Amino acid sequence: MSKIKVTIWNEFVHEQEQNSLGDTVRQFYPNGIHNYLKEALQADDLEIRAVSLDMPEQGLPDELINDTDVLLWWGHCAHARVEDALVEKLARRVHEGMGLIVLHSGHYSKIFKRLMGTTCSLHWREVGEKERLWKVARRHPISEGVPETFTLPHTEMYGEGFDIPDDGKIIFMSWYEGGNVFRSGVTFLRGNGKIFYFAPGHETYPIYHDANVQKVISNAIRWAAPEFYRDPNFVEQIPVPPETVYTDNPLANLDTSALHKTM
Repeated sequence: MSKIKVTIWNEFVHEQEQNSLGDTVRQFYPNGIHNYLKEALQADDLEIRAVSLDMPEQGLPDELINDTDVLLWWGHCAHARVEDALVEKLARRVHEGMGLIVLHSGHYSKIFKRLMGTTCSLHWREVGEKERLWKVARRHPISEGVPETFTLPHTEMYGEGFDIPDDGKIIFMSWYEGGNVFRSGVTFLRGNGKIFYFAPGHETYPIYHDANVQKVISNAIRWAAPEFYRDPNFVEQIPVPPETVYTDNPLANLDTSALHKTM
């Protein structure tokens, strides 16, 4: 059985900052969030690569994009530095069938907004309050083996309204100590690709050390793994209808195949 090829992308900015913020992040993720997740999510059926924005071709050359089954995306302060051409390559790859898991502040990344078609804006507050997650889709593969509810003792609050499309399926809802609620785990389908947005994961708290959070992400990788790849612009002409056509149409024998090829 072939392994699922997973690429974890991280802007890897906060971890390298020489200030109090950088010091705090390095306490929990000394080699970067991407490398921490690479080690934490290791499994026999996964082949995991960790890359970052400061690498050549922003960490995602064409060869790697085309060799990735599921892409994890973590970004926060450097969304604008991601090249538009790269975003279009990733969007096409998702439409072909690559899975995409967008983590925490990646909700505002170019690739997520590109695929959602909305601002993906939300309310937020950072006072280190408690977050309680509730499993809404109890039989979904992403929530399998996860408790019906679990808490994170300290986190950044993300609150409604969350400007995402209405076609998302809610897997987890969060309640925060300050009273806000949030759709903290949502799936989408775009073309042949599966997308999962998961909110927990602020850089100054050890949220990715939490076993339940790791379980959710692990499940999401396997759920998002492509069943097949297909050209997103694939259009198949069906010249012979499955039912007999009795309508007298003078244009019935008009050859329109050349027209469709130019669309």
